Amino acid sequence: MTTTKGHEVPVRELDRVTIRFAGDSGDGMQLTGTQFTRTAAVFGNDISTLPDYPAEIRAPAGSLPGVSGFQISFSSTDIHTPGDAPDVLVAMNPAALRTNVKDLVPGGALIVNSDAFTPPNLAKAGYAASPLADGSLKAYSVFAIPISTLNARALEGLDMTSKQVDLTKNFFALGVMFWLFERSMDPTLRWIEEKFGGRPVVAEANRRALQAGYAFGETTEIFHARYIVPAAHLAPGTYRNVTGNEATALGCVAAATLADRPLVYATYPITPASDILHQLSGYKSYGIKTFQAEDEIAAIGAALGASYGGALGLTGTSGPGMALKAEMLGLAVMVELPLVVVNVQRAGPSTGMPTKTEQSDLLQALYGRNGESPVAIVAPASPAECFDMAVEAWRIALKHMTPVVYLSDAFLANGTEPWRVPDLADLPDLRFAGPGDGATFYPYQRDGTTLARPWVVPGTPGREHRIGGLEKLDVLGTVSYDPDNHHRMSLLRAEKVARIADDIAPLEVFGPPDGELLILGWGSTYGAIRSAVERLQARGASVAHAHLRHLNPFPANTGDVLRSYRTVLVPEINLGQLRTVIRSEFLVDAVGFNLVRGKPFQISEIQMKAEQLLGDQ
Repeated sequence: MTTTKGHEVPVRELDRVTIRFAGDSGDGMQLTGTQFTRTAAVFGNDISTLPDYPAEIRAPAGSLPGVSGFQISFSSTDIHTPGDAPDVLVAMNPAALRTNVKDLVPGGALIVNSDAFTPPNLAKAGYAASPLADGSLKAYSVFAIPISTLNARALEGLDMTSKQVDLTKNFFALGVMFWLFERSMDPTLRWIEEKFGGRPVVAEANRRALQAGYAFGETTEIFHARYIVPAAHLAPGTYRNVTGNEATALGCVAAATLADRPLVYATYPITPASDILHQLSGYKSYGIKTFQAEDEIAAIGAALGASYGGALGLTGTSGPGMALKAEMLGLAVMVELPLVVVNVQRAGPSTGMPTKTEQSDLLQALYGRNGESPVAIVAPASPAECFDMAVEAWRIALKHMTPVVYLSDAFLANGTEPWRVPDLADLPDLRFAGPGDGATFYPYQRDGTTLARPWVVPGTPGREHRIGGLEKLDVLGTVSYDPDNHHRMSLLRAEKVARIADDIAPLEVFGPPDGELLILGWGSTYGAIRSAVERLQARGASVAHAHLRHLNPFPANTGDVLRSYRTVLVPEINLGQLRTVIRSEFLVDAVGFNLVRGKPFQISEIQMKAEQLLGDQ
């Protein structure tokens, strides 16, 4: 559909648009992308985002390692990923252009801050000549705008230094984008007032910058069209835009309410898990207690101590922290207390690439402890689903009296999407019924169905007992070095986790129940896999998608599902960890598709791999 508004500029309706904002780490690209996302969410679009942070805390200005990016895809239909390639790239300097232009679709819009294309900045980015003048960008629609100059003019008369003025140029670029895609400035103007209401000059500067960018779009003649992406038809309900870390925190708050017990979050700050602490620290009025420990070992020790005291003990970290928490997690296995450990995975090993995503901690979660120490493992598939799987992690931990590892990753943690706020009545009752006052109590006497032992708060009259890292005598719970008892207790702890399979939903299949190809995924690969399968199915291919949310134990029907297809493809952002487990447990010769680049899969990559396998059959 094409209509005409103001200045005879045509307005074209699109189903989906993907925009990437890129600039120096000090250019405010994350804030710019977040504000555009909020506005798209208020408008009613379905959205998916991919923030991309530099690993360096403060890389040299204008350098390639210092480029920060934020990609948003917004749509009038249901979408699963932030898009493979941007339709529009906003590049605030030459380094941002050089590191991102290769991803821009041919014919895509390239909006650059021409003021930043100075000889020193060009040299830092490795350009011998300005790409704005040498014809190297002829494949794109280039809009060179002197953003810094125009922004400075808009802020004339304000009591600000030139450096302070320059910090607002990201809002000038945001104003241009609001005009170009027919988005209201009102949500951002309200945010400016809330954020800078106590600093009138700063608030006025940001307002002027935003409005000047919008006015530039209205008056310039360089743009020959505007674009509108209609609101999506989402299921009725109340929605809010959340990151995966925010949804994880909210899920744990809900779990505490559902269990009617206090939540204690003990952690040590680490990228990309730190936002969970920031979020939970704001819920003191809901009985949430947060504790920043001196190190990772102390953090999980405090969380386990909270569980021993009858609270929901929660700790969070990333891969390096999981290595340090391993011994205490083994203690949690031995004492059989409910504990949830959140691992927001990042690229490793060691420090690796702290701000980039990876799925390489699955085997660590399964086997990364001494002795036979099984734990339950769950993994959300999308930012919004982080809420549901946080509640599920606590449901399993409380019902089965076991530690649960919750595997998120940097893509999920920082990405955003609309989350439908659930009705509390639709969530599971997590209240724990301990042994009655008149019942005979033994600390390791087990439930006949789940094999869970009793959870008793220390000091409860008649319920005194010992716990610790030494092996316990079955039922009585006293220290035991008997070899046959140790064998029996090892089997019981393993069987207790295995029985969780009877208490979780079966593995669902999107597509035909049998056929040529099943693409099996876990974690944040969900969006790219589902989108690729939808495209392949639309072409008549015999392809299905199954996605694991429970990784230990697997759903009870997993083996039957896998054996219903001629080929099983397992895309992972690691070197084949789930594939290794699938081959071992189910004797299915699964095919791996493994890219370890610190980036999520693109839809087209999975589609091409699937087409290759289908062509070989």
